[in-house]
Amino acid sequence: MPVRVHAILVVRPDGRTPAAYHLRRTLAALTEQSRPVDVLTIVLCGGDETLAEVARTSLAESVIEAPSSTGFASAIALVAPRLDGDAVWLLAQDTAPERETLARLAGALELSPSAAFAAPKLVRWDDRSEIVSLGVGMTRFGRSIGLADGELDQGQHDGGADVLGADVRGLLVRADAWRELGGIDPALHGADEGLDLGVRARLAGARVELAPTAIVATAGDGVAGQPSALTAPRRRRRAYSSRVAQLHRRLSYAPAVAVPLHWLAILPLAVWRTVVDLVRKEPGSILPEWGAAAVAMFRPVAVSRSRRRLAQTKRTSWAQLAPLRTTGSELREQFGHEPADTVVGTPRRSELRFFSGGAAWLVLGALVASIAAFPALLAWTTVGGGALQPLRTAVFQLWTDAAYGQRALGLDTIGPADPFAGVIAVLGSLSPWAPSRAVVILWIIALPLAALGGWFAATRVTDRSVLRLMVGVLWALSPAFLVALTQGRPSAVLAHLLLPWLFLAGSVAHRSWAGAGAASLLLAAVLAVSPSLAPALVVAWAGSIVLAVVLRGGRGVARLIWMIVPAVVLFAPLVWSASRRGELWGLLSDPGVPWAGPQVAPDAAGRALLAAGIPTPDLAGWTTLLPEGPTWWVPLLVAPVALLALISPLTQRWAAGITLLVVTALGMTTAFAAVGIAVSFDQSTAVAIWPGGGLSLAWLGAIGAAAVALDAGLAPRLRLVRGLAATVALLGIAVLAVPSLTAMTRGTALLTNGPESTLPAYVAAEGNDDPDVGTIVLTPQNAGGVSAQVVWGGSETIGGQTTLLSTRTEPDEQAADLAELAADLVTSSADDVVAELAERGISFVLVAPATAPESDTARTMRLSATTALDQRDTLDAVGETTKGALWRVTSEPAPRPAVAASVHATAALITAAQIAVLAAALLLALPTSASRREARQTPRVVGPHWQEGR
Repeated sequence: MPVRVHAILVVRPDGRTPAAYHLRRTLAALTEQSRPVDVLTIVLCGGDETLAEVARTSLAESVIEAPSSTGFASAIALVAPRLDGDAVWLLAQDTAPERETLARLAGALELSPSAAFAAPKLVRWDDRSEIVSLGVGMTRFGRSIGLADGELDQGQHDGGADVLGADVRGLLVRADAWRELGGIDPALHGADEGLDLGVRARLAGARVELAPTAIVATAGDGVAGQPSALTAPRRRRRAYSSRVAQLHRRLSYAPAVAVPLHWLAILPLAVWRTVVDLVRKEPGSILPEWGAAAVAMFRPVAVSRSRRRLAQTKRTSWAQLAPLRTTGSELREQFGHEPADTVVGTPRRSELRFFSGGAAWLVLGALVASIAAFPALLAWTTVGGGALQPLRTAVFQLWTDAAYGQRALGLDTIGPADPFAGVIAVLGSLSPWAPSRAVVILWIIALPLAALGGWFAATRVTDRSVLRLMVGVLWALSPAFLVALTQGRPSAVLAHLLLPWLFLAGSVAHRSWAGAGAASLLLAAVLAVSPSLAPALVVAWAGSIVLAVVLRGGRGVARLIWMIVPAVVLFAPLVWSASRRGELWGLLSDPGVPWAGPQVAPDAAGRALLAAGIPTPDLAGWTTLLPEGPTWWVPLLVAPVALLALISPLTQRWAAGITLLVVTALGMTTAFAAVGIAVSFDQSTAVAIWPGGGLSLAWLGAIGAAAVALDAGLAPRLRLVRGLAATVALLGIAVLAVPSLTAMTRGTALLTNGPESTLPAYVAAEGNDDPDVGTIVLTPQNAGGVSAQVVWGGSETIGGQTTLLSTRTEPDEQAADLAELAADLVTSSADDVVAELAERGISFVLVAPATAPESDTARTMRLSATTALDQRDTLDAVGETTKGALWRVTSEPAPRPAVAASVHATAALITAAQIAVLAAALLLALPTSASRREARQTPRVVGPHWQEGR
């Protein structure tokens, strides 16, 4: 037994509990030891006067004061020169030993003369039945493994075991071994100190002795060892210090020839571990990972010192340590088991019941209805009409349109792409052999997709299968959605299909990173296809953060903040460009093809129709179905849904009802405001924002609130009333949907078969293979004048549209040049204008027909332009086509103006940032076994809900 024990007690205020409280208990425990310490030295690192007074009035022979930033290893080193004893006992203010601890540690050293130190069993400060640490192992890659951390102490480890190291807290180290090993390595940043000491002791030929019956209670406030992970800052600090220690040990332990390779691998490993952290839903570990990598890479002196200390004491080979390393099979056996699906006291997630609840039949029925409503689409390869245009013929061109750079429209327009182009690129990539076919397929399966999305959104509102089916049907038969389908509005259709999934993920984003990751991607997609929803969704997002702070004490706020990050990164280049041009309002415009289709007027009658969810003055097609009959009753078909929604705040689930009504109000306000705002232009026609996006959001809130009313507003004995109310609501909306579902059969839908290109086939044949083929399109206006546009490639496309042009309110230099070119082309007296076209890379001139019915003014302008172009020798008349009169420039056109190197650099930077953020969101959204286990411990329905038999 060591004759003389020198205890070193390091004190540093570093926890939520006052350090003086911990210190008093530890000092009292030292006083009560059956085998008292011979010398006690206290190292006081910072602290107030109270803490200093407790230290001075103790039985310590000396108190050493040090700066508050002093770490445990550095504090111990301050005492090392004056070490007085045969053994040193390493303690901190939060390590209170039991009465027999020192005697048993000293006995363990006496029984094992080859042991360099003895380690106690660390237990929780407030619950000695839980083991904090008892032995530390190490994998072949240097990761430290607590062999019994977090287990209940049932004596299962009291038999002892041969271990590689132990937690540094409470270690009793032989003085000669301490001097030989050089003490604790301060470069470890407070982590794995006992493990490193054990590894060096083993390599020096000594052993590590466990003393499981020697018990030390620890509060884990971070003075020695790792802090307990009670708060987010502590978790980040643990992750940082653990990774610093692991990287430092890897560089210190590796053979000299392998050190450069390990050093070069630090950054690639940081990238890989970042991906792993995102997949594991632990984004809080990313910054600590990169901080640790930076520290480990730029500490050559510390690494050299550690390697020199190890080399001076090393007497055995690393092969001697191999049996003590923790193997993969041991890790799987000890930590790889999955906990039970349910824990006592936690809610159990109900079954989804997709098939047994009728959802599969709902989707199948919606598909049959869609085929019956749009049968001709089955034979079409491209769908046109309204705001629809073909897609690019090659997938790489789709993604080129989605990146910063030269735009597919304009004389030489360079700038950011609309985020909508990225959505179109994703859609077109689903059918890479014929991207335009993806839009046709989307139109065919839009109804079943809407029904599916509505049903899944309803799983956050109710557990009742019949109500989920009701919500699915109501969402698929939304008037705004069906009108968008029949009019050919792709952005509105996509917004309606995405909104329920955003609701599904966003309503649980505060719970998990998987939900936040999925919601962030869906929010970015929804804003990309319907920017006019941005104010409403931002208000809803800000409200969720306020509720998280008030009701959850801030838990989940980081996840909610992440929700908006991908959208901000996607829109940032466009916002910057619009702000420089002073056209921020243009960001709210509908993306894609500007089209002034039929929609309600911004007057009292129009807004009354919007209040009923109807976005068109023809009452969703009823005025065409009953041209001579009364139609005043059509808006009343929505009344049952509205009444049920208004009842929801009066039920037991009033909070959910109010929340969904707020969503309804936000959507309706958006629709009311949008219909009166025109920020984009279709040639000379101002185009108001389509109110359908706001109506879809309002419809989502209304049918959700109606489901809440039926779910919680009726007593169990009134099931029949619930069924009758749901049936009445469904019948009303089904009747309202009849004109839209029969529009194609009756010939009133605006959808058309094609075209394959918006330009003549002659141009399309060249432009599909060469996206740099330029065509200037001149369109006479019915009100006078001519519109000019330059199209690059074989056609205008949905993804090639840009708000840089469609929302421009002031002519820039390019607009002035284009206007001058157009004026010179339609004027016979102008000279050399065709040569200028060739210099700019333009190969064709197309005079397109005016919007029907053509006015006399437009006809006169068309004939005048045709005559002027026919008189030019440098133009070769191709002839009349279905797209207009076409001419080809006879001289060899110059290549399209090259993009400057600075533009390529900007594009690469923007693309890299956007891809990185979207990839991070995607990795967060990917489900893992851990995220699924976590989800199973939470109810599927969000918020308190009223349960009864189904």
